Amino acid sequence: MSEQNFKNPGRRAFLAGGAALLASPAIAQDLGSVNSAGTTQGERDLTETVRRNISSFRTLDWQPYFSDLRRGAILVDIDSRALHYWAEGGDFYKLYPSSVPLSEELTRRGRTKIVRKVEGPSWRPTPSMLERNPDWPEFIGPGPDNPMGTHALYLSWTYYRIHGTHDTRKIGRQSSNGCIGLFNEHIAELYELSEVGTQVLLI
Repeated sequence: MSEQNFKNPGRRAFLAGGAALLASPAIAQDLGSVNSAGTTQGERDLTETVRRNISSFRTLDWQPYFSDLRRGAILVDIDSRALHYWAEGGDFYKLYPSSVPLSEELTRRGRTKIVRKVEGPSWRPTPSMLERNPDWPEFIGPGPDNPMGTHALYLSWTYYRIHGTHDTRKIGRQSSNGCIGLFNEHIAELYELSEVGTQVLLI
């Protein structure tokens, strides 16, 4: 090893550290907003060597997860941050990148179904959200400030939804208080494809 290389330990490490320091104040200034950088968990340094892909963002077959496709089926894979949709009959399939809950405590897994569909939803934080974030508003109507985006699919579980987001940074990340988020154009499409009674499985 040359003496010059030894004296300059890592340009990459220096740049990554500098970027983190520069970003920190901006994030800290906006923690109170519902649609802020503070509601999105940061990812690890993408310059690191990746030995294997643990997310496995890939197409799946419906048979291991559902006994039939009556009224269609939605599978949400929390680990790979992806939502899979199969139409009734199995002749149509879509795969969407999604946002997932911020932590394991906020994550719910199991079987549910769509019980209501709303275009232009309103948003109210749950009591636990307000406890964690007392500065958040108690109500946001439809529009660009609404964290539920343009469409929402209400699930049989209280407070849980599959919905859009105007904050595209959130997709593909841990960024929700329990709901599953999609790009607005994707939730609009899924809204049209799915129906009340569509079975949903979160794994």
